[in-house]
Amino acid sequence: MAVEEEGLRVFQSVRIKIGEAKNLPTYPGPNKMRDCYCTVNLDQEEVFRTKIVEKSLCPFYGEDFYCEIPRSFRHLSFYIFDRDVFRRDSIIGKVAILKEDLQKYHNRDTWFQLQHVDADSEVQGKVHLELRLSEVITDTGVICHKLATRVLECQGLPIVNGQCDPYATVTLTGPCRSDVKKTKVKKKTNNPQFDEVFYFEVTRPCSYNKKSHFDIEDADEVDKMEIRVDLWNASNLKFGDEFLGELRLPLKFLRQSSSYEAWYFLQPRDNGNKSLKPDDLGSLRLNVVYTEDHVFPSDYYSPLRDLLFKSADVEPVSASTAHILGEVCREKQEAAIPLVRLFLHYGKIVPLISAIANAEIKRTQDPNTIFRGNSLTSKCIDETMKLAGMHYLQVTLKPIIDEICQVHKSCEIDPVKLKDAENLDNNRENLRQYVDRIFTVITKSGVRCPTVMCDIFFSLRESAAIRFQDDPDVRYTAVSSFIFLRFFAPAILSPNLFHLTPHHPDPQTSRTLTLISKTIQTLGSLSKSKSASFKESYMATFYDYFNEQKYADAVKNFLDLISSSGRRDHKSIEQAILLKEGFMIKRAQGRKRFGMKNFKKRWFRLTNHEFTYQKSKGDHPLCNIPIENILAVEKLEEESFKMKNMFQVIQPERVLYIQANNCVEAKDWIDILTKVSQCNKKRLAVYHPSAYLNGHWLCCKATADNTPGCTPCTGGLPANIQLDIDGDRETERIYSLFNLYMVKLEKMQEACGSKSVYDGPEQEEYSTFVIDDPQETYKTLKQIVDNVKTLEQEHAQYKRDKFKKTKYGSQEHPIGDKSFQSYIRQQSEISAHSI
Repeated sequence: MAVEEEGLRVFQSVRIKIGEAKNLPTYPGPNKMRDCYCTVNLDQEEVFRTKIVEKSLCPFYGEDFYCEIPRSFRHLSFYIFDRDVFRRDSIIGKVAILKEDLQKYHNRDTWFQLQHVDADSEVQGKVHLELRLSEVITDTGVICHKLATRVLECQGLPIVNGQCDPYATVTLTGPCRSDVKKTKVKKKTNNPQFDEVFYFEVTRPCSYNKKSHFDIEDADEVDKMEIRVDLWNASNLKFGDEFLGELRLPLKFLRQSSSYEAWYFLQPRDNGNKSLKPDDLGSLRLNVVYTEDHVFPSDYYSPLRDLLFKSADVEPVSASTAHILGEVCREKQEAAIPLVRLFLHYGKIVPLISAIANAEIKRTQDPNTIFRGNSLTSKCIDETMKLAGMHYLQVTLKPIIDEICQVHKSCEIDPVKLKDAENLDNNRENLRQYVDRIFTVITKSGVRCPTVMCDIFFSLRESAAIRFQDDPDVRYTAVSSFIFLRFFAPAILSPNLFHLTPHHPDPQTSRTLTLISKTIQTLGSLSKSKSASFKESYMATFYDYFNEQKYADAVKNFLDLISSSGRRDHKSIEQAILLKEGFMIKRAQGRKRFGMKNFKKRWFRLTNHEFTYQKSKGDHPLCNIPIENILAVEKLEEESFKMKNMFQVIQPERVLYIQANNCVEAKDWIDILTKVSQCNKKRLAVYHPSAYLNGHWLCCKATADNTPGCTPCTGGLPANIQLDIDGDRETERIYSLFNLYMVKLEKMQEACGSKSVYDGPEQEEYSTFVIDDPQETYKTLKQIVDNVKTLEQEHAQYKRDKFKKTKYGSQEHPIGDKSFQSYIRQQSEISAHSI
């Protein structure tokens, strides 16, 4: 979800690897062990939770999380919780990283010390204040000074225990005084509108003095005074109201200006400077990649995009823009992700991969090592399979993976690891049945393999067969090295990384999946001596079950099917595919004439055929909404029910109002529901952003419940679920990579010059680059550098214009925003340098 900023769209995303925690404090009981899980939070809003690791003080999570961030935030936080069966789970500690500090840890495994958590430090949100200092002359001719404090509103306050009923206290403090005022409580909102004014007498009455607003004694007194605004959540619990944040402002800054209005970030309360050892609570290993893309309108990227799209036709392909990106990036994966997404979006991925794969095959000397390295070709095909083949994986593997995770059959075949009560022969039979079933579903799934993958496999097969004409099996191994080795086997080994399971499996299940993955990988490899390919003797023994020709024949038939061009019948793919499921809260739709329209928690399930909900997972559906009946899916404004993260599924006769668990979850549901219903013929062009309550629409005040909407529906998305890609954003990412590695681009230009004039041994610093045609490569490099510098100037100009227009203390940049303060310093330095 992009935020619009004067012609630019700003995208935020984060990719997190939660590794492990170590040295957590022992539980104060005889057991001493803990059952811990980790949450990911945007400020205080939880957006992800790991599995629970039981009975450990050094829990290993090994979980990956990616999300688009749909709102502004100040901290990315991680909390370690200890599960408690009888009471609320307790927080052991947290890691909080400021948004502006995320780049320090970019894509690096880092150990963070866990910090103590207390209510006074858990703060988020901002407050809008107006302060006015004025003179009041009394009837008797004496003067006193009064301070008017207007609390206008707050935004983004935390939700405490599922509710937020905020109020504010305003206190004027000084030597020997403390005057306190209080606003009204605002129910069920974390964006309260107060608009209340409080008056405080600042100085005592004295004779009027024209020379100064304050006499000497008064001025000293004012310098020592401060106004304090505290935000509280009105709680019905016996423990009292919860602190939400505070703001302290010294009055001396009002001496320059009698009136001051601004937004401020709320701050933690002073806890008396308690000294707590940071290593008391243990540490957490994380790898965080935060990305913020500022995307211009499409025309800005046309020159660079056109240069990229010529890549497949450049001779040699090593002189193309796409190949050069792979050469200068630190990791091929960095280049492959935006390249594949961009080329997939415009339907040009097959020619690109065919060109770079053909060049790699020509450089390969041994057919047994074909595509075994981490080349740009391998990474591009991997990324294409992940994007285009995700639902193919779901429908092929998910049912049996779910069964393996739930049933927990013992499949250990290593005699050393066998438990006392286990039988080796039984375990082998369990494992053999699982391998047989998975092998069968894979080799019978060829008709469902996505077209784009089949076209790529066809190209690989043809290029490999031409290059190694003496090897009859190379046309199979070229394809199996991807579909088995880099697609099915990794998905079985780590199903959570391919969205087949929500979390990393438990140790026993993980071991079962490892054994299955190894066997499937070997079955698909078609190697001459399969038993010899296992290092472990117990695996070689187990593999004897599969040393039959029927397995090799099944693999070859499958590979023939998925690498043949133009052979598929799309009508055969008719079975329901589960796209998303989970608990949410829904409001009754009014299907019963006299039923109460209350809110209930339900298990929602979305397939490519229908959207349903039921009381619990596995129950009979209470409501089925066919996909063709979804006319629009849009956000619902908070004012409707005083509830956050709500959206609406609009149907011909009624509207279903739903509350998701957090902002990321809400965005995911809106996106995927919009995608699956995008091609519906009766989709709406306008909708009501608020609910119909008490006889009228809250947004436009129209009284008829069938009044057409008052707001245009959000922009359309491509109907193909797998390929919801923003081409301009991917081109911006490619520009950012070229800009980041500009020094390498310049080195590559030097290498081209060196090769052109000196045909001797390569200099060591140039030897890492693949340059087949120095002159053609140099020509492309010059075009890349020119395009990147042009875009860099556009970004610099945008930043300068934004800096001129931005006001510190505005709603977008409240006082207390450290990232904006550092931005001001940076722009001041740039301005001084240019002068």
